[in-house]
Amino acid sequence: MDQLLAIRAFARVVEAGSFTRAAESLDLPKASLSKLVQELEAHLGARLLQRTTRRVTVTPEGSAYYERTARILKELEDADGAFNAARGTPRGRLRVDIGSSTASDVLIPALPDFLARYPDIRIDLGVSDRVVDLIGDNVDCVIRGGALPDSSLVARPLGHATLVTCATPAYLKQFGVPAYPDELKNGHRLVSYVSTANGRAMPWRYARQGERVEFKLEPCMGVNESNAHLAAGRAGLGIIQTFTYCAARDLAAGTLVEILRDWRPPGYAFHAVYPQTRHLTHRLRVFLEWLAATLPARLDPPH
Repeated sequence: MDQLLAIRAFARVVEAGSFTRAAESLDLPKASLSKLVQELEAHLGARLLQRTTRRVTVTPEGSAYYERTARILKELEDADGAFNAARGTPRGRLRVDIGSSTASDVLIPALPDFLARYPDIRIDLGVSDRVVDLIGDNVDCVIRGGALPDSSLVARPLGHATLVTCATPAYLKQFGVPAYPDELKNGHRLVSYVSTANGRAMPWRYARQGERVEFKLEPCMGVNESNAHLAAGRAGLGIIQTFTYCAARDLAAGTLVEILRDWRPPGYAFHAVYPQTRHLTHRLRVFLEWLAATLPARLDPPH
């Protein structure tokens, strides 16, 4: 038995909560991973995991063993990371998750610069607006905007994005141009962005000269993916509130027109987020440093 590999396999099952997800994250067949855990249990003479057809739970013995071996694995990763950092050659696979429009409009256009600097780093980019489980999905970091309620995560600020309210010229010609946020309630068709976390429409936020207002308005349509949300506004389905970086090309071309400009809300914070328990590898460290230097200007382009 390769005990170190078996310990890594066991740790990933604990973190991922399933054999299938753990096997995928380690690039191992599920049968091989299961065998490693069984061999480790036989070696220790203790049941570490309780398996049923529906779930995997950690036994008290397994929990105690995980706590002790997690420290050992982290020390090994620290030693490997220090060695690679000393050689100055960050390398390996980096799993990053990011929202759809932020990927297409902000990160991906900037990535050629990062990969030119660090050609030995492979980035696996997960793109969606869904909320990911960093530990269970074995993600190194996520790039997200808004509040960060989970205190078990470390957040590195990446700057702020501005929100704009806009619609097509044809829509505004038909329904009129609101001069105040309150006028959105009077016969206007609103297309709201719907959170994938809770299924609720995001509130409409406005601010001017210290006055802040927030509306939970009934939309004519809800969309839970950021690029599709922009497409709905571009199609003339109604008024949308979106990030400036999403709408920049349409605003420049005149296919969308900004309204309520004097009521733009304060900046929307973005962060790179990673688990406290996740070892900060050399490749993740240089990626976070690059993000912090590169993204602020791209999140809030000139307008």
